[in-house]
Amino acid sequence: MTLGVLAVLGMAFTMFAGFWTDWLWYRSVNYSSVFTTTLWTKIGLFFVFGVLMALAVGFNIWLAHRLRPPLSAMSMEQQNLDRYRMSIAPYKKWLLLGITALVGLIAGASASGQWRTWLMWVNGVSFGQKDPQFKLDVSFYAFDLPWYRFLLGFGFAAAILSVIAAALTHYLYGGLRVTSPGARATAAATGHLSVLIGVFVALKAVAYWLDRYGLAVKSSDFRATDNWTGLRYVDANAYLPAKTILFCIAVICALLFFATIWRRTWQLPVIGFGLMVLSAILIGGLYPAIVQKFQVQPNEQAKEAPYVEKNLEATRQAYGIDGTKVTDYSGTGNTEDKTKLRDDVGSTASIRIMDPNIVSPTFQQLQQIRNYYAFPENLDVDRYAKDGKDQDTVIGLREINLAGIPKKNWINNHFRYTHGYGVVAAKGTSADAQGRPNFTESDLPSKGDLGTYEQRVYYGEKTTTYSIVGGPQKEIDYSDDNGEKTTSYKGDSGVNLSNPVNRAAYAVAFGEPQILYSGAIGDGSRILYNRTPKERVEAVAPWLTIDGDAYPAVVNGQIQWIVDAYTTTNGYPYSSRTTLGDTTADSLTATNDNRAVVAQQNQVNYIRNSVKATVDAYTGEVKLYQWDTKDPVLKTWMKAFPGTVEPKSDISKDLMDHLRYPQDLFKVQRELLTRYHVKDATTFLSGSEVWQVPDDPTNRSGSAVPPYYLSMKMPDQKAQAFSLTTTFTPTGRDNLSAFMAVDAEAGTSDYGKIRLLKLPTNTTVNGPKQVQSQFNSQEDIAESIRLLRGGDSEVEYGNLLTVPLDGGLLYVEPVYVRGGGLKYPLLRKVLVTYGGQTAFENTLDEALNKVFGADGPATEPPDEGDTTTPPPTSDNPTVQQALEDAQKAFDAGQEALKKNDWEAYGKAQKDLEDALRRAEDAQAEASRAGGAGGSESKPDGKPSGSPSPKPSS
Repeated sequence: MTLGVLAVLGMAFTMFAGFWTDWLWYRSVNYSSVFTTTLWTKIGLFFVFGVLMALAVGFNIWLAHRLRPPLSAMSMEQQNLDRYRMSIAPYKKWLLLGITALVGLIAGASASGQWRTWLMWVNGVSFGQKDPQFKLDVSFYAFDLPWYRFLLGFGFAAAILSVIAAALTHYLYGGLRVTSPGARATAAATGHLSVLIGVFVALKAVAYWLDRYGLAVKSSDFRATDNWTGLRYVDANAYLPAKTILFCIAVICALLFFATIWRRTWQLPVIGFGLMVLSAILIGGLYPAIVQKFQVQPNEQAKEAPYVEKNLEATRQAYGIDGTKVTDYSGTGNTEDKTKLRDDVGSTASIRIMDPNIVSPTFQQLQQIRNYYAFPENLDVDRYAKDGKDQDTVIGLREINLAGIPKKNWINNHFRYTHGYGVVAAKGTSADAQGRPNFTESDLPSKGDLGTYEQRVYYGEKTTTYSIVGGPQKEIDYSDDNGEKTTSYKGDSGVNLSNPVNRAAYAVAFGEPQILYSGAIGDGSRILYNRTPKERVEAVAPWLTIDGDAYPAVVNGQIQWIVDAYTTTNGYPYSSRTTLGDTTADSLTATNDNRAVVAQQNQVNYIRNSVKATVDAYTGEVKLYQWDTKDPVLKTWMKAFPGTVEPKSDISKDLMDHLRYPQDLFKVQRELLTRYHVKDATTFLSGSEVWQVPDDPTNRSGSAVPPYYLSMKMPDQKAQAFSLTTTFTPTGRDNLSAFMAVDAEAGTSDYGKIRLLKLPTNTTVNGPKQVQSQFNSQEDIAESIRLLRGGDSEVEYGNLLTVPLDGGLLYVEPVYVRGGGLKYPLLRKVLVTYGGQTAFENTLDEALNKVFGADGPATEPPDEGDTTTPPPTSDNPTVQQALEDAQKAFDAGQEALKKNDWEAYGKAQKDLEDALRRAEDAQAEASRAGGAGGSESKPDGKPSGSPSPKPSS
């Protein structure tokens, strides 16, 4: 008995621990209203529908028992069941309660899962748009119809369970007979079961009526590749009238079953039910098939054209692509005035040669500083102003990496190594002379162009475990030449563990008993968990779909993670559906699951980037901002969860400067535009202008090329704008069919405007795969790449950027080399092509000069920021000699590059590294000896006094 009681108490406390820790977490992030609203909605639905189901089944069991015939009237068959009746007689009430409780629990649990459907129905707002067939507001299909379908499904389940329960009870107590001669059912049983079946048939009539409206959001096999939704000719002219006729037949059939109460015979209702089934086959199945075969197929385009036009219009509206500006573009350009073309490059685009998806290992090697720090696999692109001008910047956070801590144990994992430290950023448009990033923010603590900000990173993409901070145990802050610095968390994030009940709850919830009794936990200790930006936003707004790529920005002295979030629905009439998980997949998500929209395999046919969210990297504070002020789905959720979303006007200018157009929405829109760039129904039906997103030519994943952020100017723009770009090719071919860009710069009047440059179909312009093949097939380029691959080196191709330039298309691709003892890629070459001319040079400017046959202004004007390090200042003769040797080695390396003498270049690089190492050792020795005048050593091992001639760009 004691063990049993303890087991029950243990199970109860385990359930309580899960509930209590959830409540504490929501309260800690100031979103307790989300928890309570969701909880009470689930509880309400559970009890209401659980009780309704229990009452329905229990009442019909009780009624069947009450309508049982007297014992004397029972047949021999029924008398044989007497022993079963006798065995359950003492427990009838308990058995009834048990059955009804079981079905009630199951029904209640199922109903509680419909909390989103209920909240959308009860809070739904108007779309202000009507569907073209029934002239009903879109909100009926998005908010009302799903709830009506749930109620209908619940009614069917209640009716079927009631029929089964009543029939078994009638059989057990003699109301029904199977093998005995004579009447098969008593009059009471006949009337009872007839009413229940009549209810079922009446519900079927309601289903037929709702099916009429369901045709507007019904998927069909018409053009299966388009995930077609909405009425076609056969739906409007066969299925719709058929559903209306079947509705009428079902109503009559239901009345016949109800009439059995007085007639006491099933003859008419059975005949009626049979006719209803036959009608469903003939009218609901055969007749539409005949219409499709003999009316539609012989003249499909003419019959379907009006419905295709409705689908085209609705789909373009639902995905926000109805405002796409399509412009014809030659794609060939005028190559006669080469000087003008060369001069126009700088004003047309800030060409990014630092690929954020390639250089993460370089950031890791040069700026990791300690093994317990790490950068994400894919860095991010943002804009930061310098000297009044925005520049594309590759940025990443130095996050905590528990795999790299010197000694793993519970204290180190959860108390000592708790946070990352600092931002590392580099110019996206240049590299230093050695092919390394030009860092604009670096070192530990980080310093550079970003000014002063809170550098500790307690919340990040790689922070997936819990930490306990703020108590007696000190945390490792960062390390410098004077050793490790410690800190104690001062924020108010997380849940306080001073309360023993809280400690016990978390010990159970996390399966870690040491939380309960560890001496490392004391006054002020707080537990931090749910620490990735995606987890936090999903938790406080479970009604949002989260973009796969959160990105960091320094905003008002804090590191903020910016998260794009979407509202979606599957009930927009006539709009074709898409599967988010498939549509947002590309070559990056194929190799990095953190960039994918995880678990979003559900289909939607309406999407809006309605919310911009931020997560503070230090405090973990989550803020949701209303971005799309017209979105009715967001307005509905804001009514359901008042106070959770802040108005758009609360977005500060500093934050606005870093908001951008989200990648996943762009990928969904580009996938739809492969077909829905066409506005003419005839052309759409012919399929002659269907496009595809090309595979990424820079790797072998076989997945779609990812979109790229780039500051550039489209032909109708007067100045560069931060944009998100992609290309299209015709289905089954590799030549270019279109170029797409969206203005990604938030706060501007053109933000979100999609521009599509459509290339002529009577000429061919090379697409990405053909350009890559052209690069690889030229003998001199192939030979240079072979030399770059010498030894154990690996060549990695960066993003193949496409830039519209004076009627033509400029392709630029950085080429990185990883090897020669280095574990990270360095920029070694730049591939450029325009108008059939190709160049493969050491720098972007050299490649552009060669392609256009004319010198132009540097694409990245030289300034002090281009130097890797400051000029030498050391008075130590040993250091001075080493620096002179380094300068000579550097000059020799540059000379070898010009001659393509890779053996000499490798020797020069080795001499350069040796010279720099000698300078560093001499400088460190001088510092230890107290010698003045030595320069401070940089984290990458290169003394700040080392020479760094500017790259030729």
